[in-house]
Order: sequence, then C-alpha cells, then structure tokens
Amino acid sequence: HCNFEYDLCGWKQDKNDNFDWNLRTSSTARLGTGPATDHTLQEPSGHYIFIKSSFFQLPGQKARISSPVLSRRNQNCKVCEGVIIFYYHMYGAHIGSLIVYQRTTLKHETILLNLTGNQGNFWQHKILILTGNGNEDFQVVFEGIAGKGPKDGIALDDLTFSREC
Repeated sequence: HCNFEYDLCGWKQDKNDNFDWNLRTSSTARLGTGPATDHTLQEPSGHYIFIKSSFFQLPGQKARISSPVLSRRNQNCKVCEGVIIFYYHMYGAHIGSLIVYQRTTLKHETILLNLTGNQGNFWQHKILILTGNGNEDFQVVFEGIAGKGPKDGIALDDLTFSREC
C-alpha cells in the first residue's frame, strides 16, 4: 500500500519518458490545478502524486512511474489473480490521458486501463485485475500523458496491491 505521505514507497520514475510524476500536496498547488485535498487524509496537507500540463510539457508528452517488481513465483499469485486498487483525479477542460499497464520483466506491456479527458473534480476509485500466466515477474506502470491546458492535471493516491501478490 502506498499513500505517498512520506515518499514514493518503492515506486520509480521511468527513464524512457519525457517528465516525472511529482509528490505534492494541495496546499502547495496553484489555484485551479489538481484536487483540493489528497484522498488518504482528505486534507490539503495530504500527499499524492501529480502531473500537470504546463508550458514545459508539450501535449502528448508522457510521465511514467513503475511499481516494485511483483513475483509470479508466489503460489497464491498463480492460483488467484491479484488486483491493484487506486484512486485517481483527472479534472480540466483539456486533460490528457491516464494509461495503466502491466509490464513483464521482458518489457511486454498489456494495457489494463486507458482514460482520456475530464473525469470530474473528485477522487475516483478503480480496481484492476492483474492477469498473466507462467512464472514471469511483472510491474504495474502508470503513464500520464500531458493535455493542452496549463491548469489541467492528473493525480494518483492510495495505490494498493491485493495480498495475493
């Protein structure tokens, strides 16, 4: 489980992208960008990770962050499909996209979720099934794609893997 209150909990910025997800609070955000509070504490001082479209990113540029490697060798993970549970906030007239991948250690990526555009000015909940067969270890990758509006952004909070994996 990662609520981003202290750090990135082992999640790593990908090197093959254009910019990074940033750890931040709503109290440090400029008015009109991002959620009013984090999801965990429901307070402006609570932390989450965020990307925003700005003058520094061109529309279509990507920020990617990857989970620690999860082991398929765990017997429970083979028998029972695991899940990832998370909260996201995508608000703005020209918002980009959020794509969630499951990536094997051989770098094969499967899309688990693809959201584009304004999803509303509130935290939303998603549960995604982690699929696959065999013994190949994997990661979950969150990719945010910059939109056209300088105040539009994508936030993530409370990323949790089920106990199966």
